[in-house]
Amino acid sequence: MRILPILMTATALSACTVGKDYKGPAVALSARYAAPANIAPAEEQWWRRFGDSKLDALVERALAQNLDLAAVAARIDQARATARAAEAALLPTINADASVDRVHQSFRTPVGGVADRLNLPRDYSLYQIGEQASWELDLFGGLRRNREATRADLGGAQAEAAAARLSISAETVDTYLQLRGLQARYDVASHQLQNEIKLVELVRQQTDQGLVAEHELNRVLGEKESLEASLAPLRTAMKAQINRLDVLTGRQAGVDPDGLAATAKIPEAPDPSGNVEPADLMRRRPDVVAAERRLAAANARIGVALAEYYPKISLSGLFGVASIGTGGLFTGEAVQVSGGGALRWRLFDFGRIDAEVTAARGHEAEALAQYRGSILRATEEVENALTKLAETRTEIATRTREVAALARSRDQARRAYEGGILALVAVLDADRALLEASDRLAKARAEAGRASVSATRALGGGWEVRS
Repeated sequence: MRILPILMTATALSACTVGKDYKGPAVALSARYAAPANIAPAEEQWWRRFGDSKLDALVERALAQNLDLAAVAARIDQARATARAAEAALLPTINADASVDRVHQSFRTPVGGVADRLNLPRDYSLYQIGEQASWELDLFGGLRRNREATRADLGGAQAEAAAARLSISAETVDTYLQLRGLQARYDVASHQLQNEIKLVELVRQQTDQGLVAEHELNRVLGEKESLEASLAPLRTAMKAQINRLDVLTGRQAGVDPDGLAATAKIPEAPDPSGNVEPADLMRRRPDVVAAERRLAAANARIGVALAEYYPKISLSGLFGVASIGTGGLFTGEAVQVSGGGALRWRLFDFGRIDAEVTAARGHEAEALAQYRGSILRATEEVENALTKLAETRTEIATRTREVAALARSRDQARRAYEGGILALVAVLDADRALLEASDRLAKARAEAGRASVSATRALGGGWEVRS
């Protein structure tokens, strides 16, 4: 509980602080990223770098029709309306009033008794028309700091909307790449299944001719059935990704009007789009910008709480006309004018203002920690994504050589088996090794694209800073 001296002048009061104007905290970051990577200049439609027209159409539809983005846009409208209300609170309020009252006086009341003695009318109609103005003087900055807070909230909502757009576009691209990766793996397994079927026919012929034992036929049949069974989970996963793309683009799951079930190649992973300097994360990452705006709003609300220590002064005025009849309503004798001022001062509140200020400062400390944490998480995501992209590209080159070598080994093993030089188990081992290597190569190609998406998202690509 605080009591300011009653005789303090308005000039002295206006000099009292209600919280300093906000200045963003400095956060030191390194001059460059630790993970080596090529980073392309930031661009808004970064997904076009994949060179896939179907992917372009999906992302554009998701940004136009996604329901999560529609909800975010509604939150921006709410924040903008709140900011306008805080702006209007600094200005006078003018209300127009008009009323008609029909009165029947009781002679049993003091007013009625006086009217009876003075021979005044007992029944009359009172007509009133006027305008009333009121204005709270913002001497101590509480309303101004509240306006500052709501503007920061609006900036945060806009940054969160940009983060949501980046998230939806990135998730759409990521889901598409997962789908194409699964389709590539399905094609590998299907091709291997066809080879296995041919091997089954070869072994069956040899079994019928008595050249090999029947257990070898059963073994190759088991390998074929295992391969065929492995296709079912891939089909399930592909269908799930198609359904996810339907929902991301604002449509009912299972429709697939774009024919995504048709197999297409995995797009090559481009260099991520973003900024090459870590310090740019603080202005390029929309989630970091949103956290900084929440910090600014929390700082401004400390000033709002501090303003409660000081008096609130408001002015009011009334200009209008009143008459018991319509005939003289707009004459000079019917004019009524009033004006005045009011002061409200919370002198004794048993520590409520202290508690409100402490809570506001605690909220600012929380927002500051969250802001700094968002920057550290951003640098972590960038370093991880760039490292994964570089290592995945290295893996693709190695896996490509591995598949080529194992394909030659498999072909040599089959020719040797057909010539009676190698046993069937050697052929099956070669088939299995080639299948596993080809599956890993398809996964690596999809993961490279996904790492590029993650890096672009972490670098703040896909969001144009507009002044």
